[in-house]
Amino acid sequence: MSPDDHARHYLPAIFDRRTIRVLLVGCGGNGAQMLMGLASLDTALRAISARSLHVTVVDDDIVTEANLGRQPFYRCDLGHSKARTLTERISIAHGLAWTAVHGRAPAAIGIDGADILISCVDTAAARRALGAALAGATRIPAYWLDLGNRATDGQYLLGCPARADDEGHSRLPTVLDAFPELGDDTVPEDDAPSCSVAEALDRQSLFVNRVVASHALALLFDLLGRGSIGHAGGFVNLASGQVVPIPLPRDKR
Repeated sequence: MSPDDHARHYLPAIFDRRTIRVLLVGCGGNGAQMLMGLASLDTALRAISARSLHVTVVDDDIVTEANLGRQPFYRCDLGHSKARTLTERISIAHGLAWTAVHGRAPAAIGIDGADILISCVDTAAARRALGAALAGATRIPAYWLDLGNRATDGQYLLGCPARADDEGHSRLPTVLDAFPELGDDTVPEDDAPSCSVAEALDRQSLFVNRVVASHALALLFDLLGRGSIGHAGGFVNLASGQVVPIPLPRDKR
């Protein structure tokens, strides 16, 4: 099969020549890495296109001792809001005016008005809450990018919450579509926080968040910077060194 035979998804024309509004839910392991990468993506988009990003970050967590080393926080940040600390630091460094909300989505901030929802959350319950908010939203984001990981592996998936795009292409399945087991609220979850850096590293590899986020950011760069993507996400395994792409659905037209 030649590359031309593979399905591609193209960025809708509504994203041309304007600021793209991103709602980033979670500013921990994956979320903090995504936030730093989004600043680089914004710089690149301004250089090669008429697009830019405005990011709103929401997280109700504070920086603890266990976060140091694996997440991009320093000892001086202990006890402070993750979202506010990192958003302010990035905004100053890059000359941006991005927004931080110390709270939990979707209760602390609605998703209406966002063009892209990025979820970097720890539990299926948090994803279900976002899915419910999307179902009740007046203006649904065009894309939902979800990141998740375990100790040495993770995945990222870009979906379209709307039922179909305005050009009639096959909709990209969201994380709740692709992994229906996340909708089962009877499954117990292990979301206990780590108490130390050593314990945190036992639970998650030092660089797993950085690797998963880098792949997700590369997908966003292809979509927003180049205008199309050839896969919807991927599975990343640090232990085996393998990355397996998640294919796009075939156009049904």
